[in-house]
Amino acid sequence: MKKKLIISSMLAMVVLPLSAQFNRTPTPNDTLQSVRQDGNGNVVLSIYAPQARQVGIAGDIMPWGKKPDVKRSDNGVWSVTVPGVKDGVYRYHFVVDGVNVYDPVAPTAGETSALACIGSDNAFYAMKNVPHGAVAQRYYHSQNLNTTRRLHVWTPAGYEKSADSLPVLYLIHGGGDTDNSWPGVGAAGFILDNLLAEGKMKPMIVVMPNGSIKANTLEEEVPLFEKDLVQSIIPFIESNYRVVADKDHRAMAGLSMGGMETLETMLKDYDKFAYFWVLSSGWFANNKPAYANYQQQLNKIASGFNKNVRQLVFTQGGPEDIAYHNGKEMLKLFDQAGIKYEYSEAPGGHTWHTWRNNLHALAQRIFK
Repeated sequence: MKKKLIISSMLAMVVLPLSAQFNRTPTPNDTLQSVRQDGNGNVVLSIYAPQARQVGIAGDIMPWGKKPDVKRSDNGVWSVTVPGVKDGVYRYHFVVDGVNVYDPVAPTAGETSALACIGSDNAFYAMKNVPHGAVAQRYYHSQNLNTTRRLHVWTPAGYEKSADSLPVLYLIHGGGDTDNSWPGVGAAGFILDNLLAEGKMKPMIVVMPNGSIKANTLEEEVPLFEKDLVQSIIPFIESNYRVVADKDHRAMAGLSMGGMETLETMLKDYDKFAYFWVLSSGWFANNKPAYANYQQQLNKIASGFNKNVRQLVFTQGGPEDIAYHNGKEMLKLFDQAGIKYEYSEAPGGHTWHTWRNNLHALAQRIFK
């Protein structure tokens, strides 16, 4: 039987990242805290379901035999208070109009989506009979967010027995996704395993952080991640893995929202990286005050950037990519500042089809 290959995920993992490239009307779901302790031994569970006719709660967090009294507020949020919940870990889910629904704003919500595996076992992202690296799930303390966060780390086959120090690629997902997206639907581990086995890339460590941070707007979220990356993620990696800790051995790439986080890092920390790849992304073209500010920042860093950064690459998934217009307009600012870059596009749109191809290309070019 042919090996089946990852090509897509369910709607939550493919459509949600699109929000990083267009402004939308905010909803209560943006800042909803779905599980809250009220300080009196009670737990409040909430879900935003404005079109639902009936909502229930199920799972072992509910007292046995008790029917939950779920109430709807005027803003479309349904909530229930569960009394006397003892300290512990509990399973729960919502029942919306008779359908079981896992908490859509839970930190691991995107990871409950099924993956459709279709295609040839010869694809560059297939699981092949080659030496495989390890994808580890790690936790670190974020200084600026004052919380414990998760990231994934790919280390190449043979890393455990080697004494070599390696360069690091920081690879960021898009809006609405998590650090599980690149090793999951992005098939990053298989792509890297195959390239390394074929001798097409340099051995490296690839760090896949969680670029999603609870904030009121994308403009607030992006700078928070830049601080988390520089103040906490990079120090954590360099304290726990054998890496070469200088700019020439650091690269960063991000798609959609992750591309905006890459741009933010580029503006503030261009002296800490030698390689930047911005995938399917761009500053919002209709925000004129922001554009003027970005132009000033680019003009200011242009000379130092051109001297320090070896590679700046922008990619798009063709005119059908929803970031296409923003990306094209943004490049005019780089042209005016005299910052050197490369640009490429290929059909595929704002999808994982495009971004898997981007990773396949960039992994072969960095650190050489």
